[in-house]
Amino acid sequence: MNDLTVLPLRKQYYAPSKDTWVLAILDALSLDSNLSQRDLGRRLGISGAVINQRLRELQNRSLLRFEVRNGKSYRYILTPEGESLREEMVSRCTSEAIHIYTALKRHCRERLEWLRARNIIKIAMFGASETCEVVISALSDMPFKVMALVDNDVAKHGTVFHGYVVSSPRILELVDCQAVLITSFGRQSEIREQLAPLCRTRGVEIVSL
Repeated sequence: MNDLTVLPLRKQYYAPSKDTWVLAILDALSLDSNLSQRDLGRRLGISGAVINQRLRELQNRSLLRFEVRNGKSYRYILTPEGESLREEMVSRCTSEAIHIYTALKRHCRERLEWLRARNIIKIAMFGASETCEVVISALSDMPFKVMALVDNDVAKHGTVFHGYVVSSPRILELVDCQAVLITSFGRQSEIREQLAPLCRTRGVEIVSL
């Protein structure tokens, strides 16, 4: 059993290719061969007609075999060739993801170096998200002091995120920091507008990734 769930990304720069769909289907079925076409379509966000077409293509390539469960449905079982291809594709996908993560981490370090060069050391982070995880990783071995981690999501307040307690943005009125780093790629403009009055009054810089 593998622990990689491949979901196609509907993003401008990471649009799903045909290989992405193949890997997503093979990976899902390797975990549960009893998934129906409807279940697969719901999980991957594509129509039943497209799923049916993809399954038939994989069957024709001898990557899947259909096993009749009853008169109306099938189990979709990976053949040895299908499992071999899945493992190869997972390896390539994981390698690409690591390269993307490394590039993002390098980008974050460049932004942080830009702050350090200006002797801006005390920072707050806005956004307890996946992006923040990358920033926290990039902060290692750098002389920054994280004074606060804040987020607009009330459900996150008081929770611990990678060693930092998540607080309400209101705490920024009391925190001694030189810059607020927006550690969320989503809604950066909205967050910047939210921070602008406070940061302008206190002379605190707003830094976007």
